Amino acid sequence: MYLLTIRDGLQTRHIGPYDSPARAAEDLDALLGPSREQARWWIHELESPAATGASAEADQQGDRPKALAA
Repeated sequence: MYLLTIRDGLQTRHIGPYDSPARAAEDLDALLGPSREQARWWIHELESPAATGASAEADQQGDRPKALAA
């Protein structure tokens, strides 16, 4: 899933989710309109909570010291 973020001056809009970056790009032209030159935009890939939790556990286990063999 992807999220489109558009920043125009002090205003930030988050639009989505989209199935693909191509679908987000299709909406980008319609959403920007005449302020295309001034606005900045990003397409972010969203991570699933399960994937985020699994990677955090792997990071924590990598930080733990390994037990010494007797």
